[in-house]
Amino acid sequence: MNPEQEFQELYERMYLLCQENGWGDPFSYARSREIYMANALGHKVATTYSGADAYEVIDGERIPVEYKSTICDKINATYNGISVQDTWEEQEQYIREEKIGKYPHHYYARFSNGEIVEVWKLESSKVLDILLPKIKKQYPNKKKGNSKDPRIGVTISTKQIKKNGERIR
Repeated sequence: MNPEQEFQELYERMYLLCQENGWGDPFSYARSREIYMANALGHKVATTYSGADAYEVIDGERIPVEYKSTICDKINATYNGISVQDTWEEQEQYIREEKIGKYPHHYYARFSNGEIVEVWKLESSKVLDILLPKIKKQYPNKKKGNSKDPRIGVTISTKQIKKNGERIR
């Protein structure tokens, strides 16, 4: 079998494996890395693409979690595509209750050569402490529609992850 044939076979097998286990399309965005992370962390992969990326079980309860991954040389995380609400009060409530704060734990993984090389865990309260000021700064311009992408996008830096998180791998 030549490399092209082997790739095609592995691609098709990966897709079938994910379908058989209810993990969805592994080639949609970073879904393959989410599946990899969930399996490596002992979490259950979410069956839908919106909402939680996976679930961890704590004291018998399924807790939704958020995953972010990167292939950069340093760990970091980006939260893109945050919808703009009509008022800052509504925006903050949306961030806290529907978009970011509803996931008690956020996991950040850095991949290299197809493998996880480090994973960090942050509590949602820490994530909100980091992101809300950045979101608030962007909000007025996004609200006015003064940019090509009307949605908010913010990043958590390497320094912020390491200062506020717990390395678990």
